[in-house]
Amino acid sequence: MARYRDSVCRLCRREGTKLFLKGHRCLTDKCAIEKRNFAPGQHGKSRRPKLVGYGLQLREKQKVRRLYGILEDQFRAYFEKAARMKGVTGENLLAMLERRLDNVVYRLSMAVSRAEARQLVRHGHILVAGRKVNIPSYQVALGQEIAVKEKSRQIVPILRALDLAGGRAVPPWLQLDRENAKGRMVSLPRREDVNFPIQEQMIVELYSK
Repeated sequence: MARYRDSVCRLCRREGTKLFLKGHRCLTDKCAIEKRNFAPGQHGKSRRPKLVGYGLQLREKQKVRRLYGILEDQFRAYFEKAARMKGVTGENLLAMLERRLDNVVYRLSMAVSRAEARQLVRHGHILVAGRKVNIPSYQVALGQEIAVKEKSRQIVPILRALDLAGGRAVPPWLQLDRENAKGRMVSLPRREDVNFPIQEQMIVELYSK
C-alpha cells in the first residue's frame, strides 16, 4: 500500500495552514508553521503565487485529502459516492470522511493524531460494537460503540491521548467515556461539526469539470 514517508510538516507548510498531523506538537511553538510558514523547497521563501480558479480548487482538495490522510484514488471514490447520495455533495463528502473509523478514534481523543489513530486501528487495538475492526476506512454507523480493547488500554499512546483529551473538545455527534476508553456515535456528523476551515464547494467544482 502506498504511504507518504516524508516529513508531514512539509504538507502543512505547503498548504500554508496547520493540518494537525503531529497531534499535540501542532499546538506548541515547535510547530513548523510557527517557525517556517512558507512552502518547502528551494524557492519556498519566495512570495507564494496568487492562486485563482483551478489553483484554488486544487489546493482545497489537497488540503482536505492530507488532513484526513487519504490517497488520491480513495478520495475520488469518496467524492463519486457522495455525488450519488441524496443531499448536498460537499456535505455528504465531509460526513463520510468524518465517519471513517480512524477519524472517529481521533475525534474521541483515543489518539493524538489521525495517523496514530490509523495505526491503532490497523494493529487491532480498536473494537466496534464489540468486534475487532482493523480497517481505518470503516464507516462507523449511528449508535455503534467504539472502544479500546481491554488489553490495550495501558499502552502508552492511548494513555497519553486520553490524558490530553481534556484539551480537545469531543464533537457533539460523539459521546466519550474516558474512564472506560470507549465512545459512541450518538448522531450523524453535520456540516457545522467539522471544526476546520474547508470550502467543500471548491472540491465539488474541481471534480465536476
